[in-house]
Amino acid sequence: MPRPDDDALSWAGDEDDPTLVPGASGGAAEPVAAAGAPVDAAPRTGGERAPEPAAEQRADDGEPEARRLGDVALVTLGVLGGVYLLWTVGWVLGAMRLRDWIQVQTGAVADAMFHGSMVLAILAPAIWFAASWYLTRGRPAWLRIAALLVGVVVLVPWPFVMVGVIGQ
Repeated sequence: MPRPDDDALSWAGDEDDPTLVPGASGGAAEPVAAAGAPVDAAPRTGGERAPEPAAEQRADDGEPEARRLGDVALVTLGVLGGVYLLWTVGWVLGAMRLRDWIQVQTGAVADAMFHGSMVLAILAPAIWFAASWYLTRGRPAWLRIAALLVGVVVLVPWPFVMVGVIGQ
């Protein structure tokens, strides 16, 4: 019998639907002990062990459900995503400053190789982030974070760091 507090959380006819009963697996409801844990229908003898719960819940199509990230891992991935965004902005500003410096110092116009390499440098943080996200799917969160930390070190926008936006 539902408590008065739960009336707001149910619809008329919910008590007839066996899929809404806690612990039900599509058919009849399993007996529930006082603490809410399912009770085995058949009694066990002294030497039998209780069946262990499945390590992963399976969806209707048979695929394992995606594992959720913890709060710390989620915040860490957000911060690393922000660093990659800053690295992209740093590469854009550094490339523009470097192009202007080449033109002022040498009088030459930057060639196609320079432009191509700067476009790749600007896209490198996004490519690294996407590649490490894709290649570490299904792996532990620490491995994904480690791959992203390696990218933070490797992809430092050196033109921006060395020359700056208004450097010499």
